[in-house]
Amino acid sequence: MSSLMKTDLVLPPKVALVLGGGGLKGFAHIGVLRAFQDRGIRPTVVAGTSIGSLIAAAYVGGMPIDEMERRALALTKPDLFRIDHVSMLTKRMLSPALYLGKPLEKLVRDIVPSGTFRDLSRPLLVNTVDLESASQVVWGLPGLQDVTVWEAVYASCALPGFFPPGIVAGRTCADGGISDNVPALAASYGMDAVIAVDVGSTNIARARRIRQKGFAAIYMRSAQILMKRLQGLQLESWTGPPLLLVRPAIWQYGMFSFAHVERMIVLGYEAANDALDRAGASMILGGVWPRRLVEVRVDREACTGCTLCATLAPHLMTMDQDGKAEVLVSPVEWSRADGEFVHQCPTHAIHASSIHGEIRRETLKMPVLEE
Repeated sequence: MSSLMKTDLVLPPKVALVLGGGGLKGFAHIGVLRAFQDRGIRPTVVAGTSIGSLIAAAYVGGMPIDEMERRALALTKPDLFRIDHVSMLTKRMLSPALYLGKPLEKLVRDIVPSGTFRDLSRPLLVNTVDLESASQVVWGLPGLQDVTVWEAVYASCALPGFFPPGIVAGRTCADGGISDNVPALAASYGMDAVIAVDVGSTNIARARRIRQKGFAAIYMRSAQILMKRLQGLQLESWTGPPLLLVRPAIWQYGMFSFAHVERMIVLGYEAANDALDRAGASMILGGVWPRRLVEVRVDREACTGCTLCATLAPHLMTMDQDGKAEVLVSPVEWSRADGEFVHQCPTHAIHASSIHGEIRRETLKMPVLEE
């Protein structure tokens, strides 16, 4: 049977679940967890970055999925984002962040289990970055377990410039998405497979009128682009155990939008079930899954011959005798981690379509971010 056909799900004994960062788009993780619950899947290790660490900690702590959804739907902007007017007025450029840390701290302490990582019933990994040493610190790994869970989760959620950094075991730590938004490799040691849920870094929507939206929006857009590239590099060179990449279709929603929480949870549920169905027995193999057949073509009239595609994907693209981009092999078998070079074409001259039997469906067009 072809690896691209739907087959019975086969998961190996030890599976790590990794929940990536992505602002409020991370509420899609709740739908993913509901799909796991419906299928009776219980990960051996749960890891997370930013909002992914918040939901991962609540999950390991035993919070019911229904309660997670209730809290997500009830959350409002004032519950989380309160500008630190006093600090910005008195300290100006020395103010540690735009928003107060107390609301975020309260949210974290209300949701995550008390005690240290050693007190948990199941391994939890919380990804942060030590701002002073410029190093990734994954709390919950051996030697990094004797710290309070909520302090590590707060730090993982503390996006630099937006919330003050956290202090964990004397380290000044912030959002782990700075270096690794979906810490699949850090969670893979000793595991037979990894399920990674990407809600914010690998696919992002096209932003309109970004210059008119202020420095915070420009900063966040820049951070997303950086996280997207870093995550792409890790997945392109993945050498760990079999990895199932779940990518909910939430790219058009803003990272700090409260208007689509219910829909994002549904999309997380659908994406998890789709990925698990399509992976089937392939989870006992290596590489990134699920995969599909993709047809790649070039619009010669739109191609300027810049050579970027041939540089980024020399195994698939080249330049012909007229200096135009040319596809070496098509169709090709791609995972959801492949095809990043398509989006890098400055004139959008490269097109990729997923092939489903007799049906061809455009899958790699960049959606537009909702206003």
